[in-house]
Amino acid sequence: MSRIPGPYRLPLSILTLMLLVVVVFNIPFVNEKLSWRLDELRSKIIYFFHPPAEAVFVPAQRPTPGSSLTPTAAPTKTLTPAPTSNASATPTGPTATPTVTPTPLPASVTLPGVVYIDQTGGWNLCGPSNLAMALKFWKWNGTRDEILHEIKPGINDPKLQFFERGKTDKNVMPYEMVDYVNNKTSFHAIYRYGGNPDLLKRFIAAGYPMLIEKGEYQIDVNNVMSWMGHYQFITGYNDADQTFLVQDTYKDGPNHKVSYAQISNEWRAFDYIFMIVYPAEREDAVHALLGDWADPQWANQHALDIANQETKSLTGLDAYFAWFNKGTSHVALLQYFDAASAYDQAFLLYPDLPVDKTKLPYRMMWYQTGPYKAYFYASRYKDVISLANVTLATVSDGSLEESLFWRGMAEQAIGAGDSAVADFKAANHLNPKMSAVIQALQSLGIAPEVPLK
Repeated sequence: MSRIPGPYRLPLSILTLMLLVVVVFNIPFVNEKLSWRLDELRSKIIYFFHPPAEAVFVPAQRPTPGSSLTPTAAPTKTLTPAPTSNASATPTGPTATPTVTPTPLPASVTLPGVVYIDQTGGWNLCGPSNLAMALKFWKWNGTRDEILHEIKPGINDPKLQFFERGKTDKNVMPYEMVDYVNNKTSFHAIYRYGGNPDLLKRFIAAGYPMLIEKGEYQIDVNNVMSWMGHYQFITGYNDADQTFLVQDTYKDGPNHKVSYAQISNEWRAFDYIFMIVYPAEREDAVHALLGDWADPQWANQHALDIANQETKSLTGLDAYFAWFNKGTSHVALLQYFDAASAYDQAFLLYPDLPVDKTKLPYRMMWYQTGPYKAYFYASRYKDVISLANVTLATVSDGSLEESLFWRGMAEQAIGAGDSAVADFKAANHLNPKMSAVIQALQSLGIAPEVPLK
């Protein structure tokens, strides 16, 4: 009988052990338990050597008056193009006053029939979970996973299980959620900027729960208290203790109370955006409740008025959000030159914000892509590319399809065709249902990837 020489036994044993580990790891239930831990470890290592808070964008160009372009259709991820859209010690909230005659409201309302849905069972499922609750309130018979498959399909990799694919999509944009409701269900949905607590209460009192997007500090996967975006489903209020009743999908659970002041503070980071889901036959009633907000142009200008006031009155992190909101509102109004200038001011404030560097809102561009539009349509292509590079450096796996798309658009504009194609293909692989990327590839004669079932 031949024997393995002594010097080779140890390496062979190690090789055998490694193969055994690989085999065991690929057993489905083992992989499901361990894969997220390995991803978490990988992220911690990357963030240790490259702290995301140190990724700072400094505008290099300045817009030239008259250079701003008005696109015929603003690119988006979904089928229907639409405008894309912390806590401070002293909450102020929006102060601009719309021309709406107030109607006396009940002092307290709790909407019945709420079906609570959390965001467990996948990655970053805040958007699909909140939207599922909003639809379920109106007796929709679908599931959260149906929404997930459409608006957060994730990487186009057949080797991965359904829920694993979705983790590459860090965020679901408000217009994706609205488009899903309007295009894939019998219900209707709209979103507007420039909301306030009184408007939320008006709708809740009339029987309509409300969705908002806000920023908050949470313990992230790296066990660090950091800023992140979060959707909030609001189903009640109480003037006696000045609180809203929310169904929190992440950590606070169902029927959690949040003060009016806290909602206003955290809401500021997203230009006071709100969303309403409702039965189609209630269109007129919803528009009546909206009042001036029924006109999106008025709402965008109203949000801009709020931002203009807050840039003059707020300091620190709140001032950063106010300047960012000013840019976002200008983008919604297709005023790209002014938007670029406002975003410049926000980004110049960012490095010196008086907060612990680990608490800087480095994820801001994960959720809001207005600066890309502003700089692109102001012909500031180098700033688009630079901002995308800085943003992608804050993601441990580089999976932000919006940043890849806009970098590709800017590369294409300056004649870097090969780089543009590479970015479009990468974005398409991360989200094969992003229509703006599909259109970009098709315009170049390149067939996009077919989304997985």
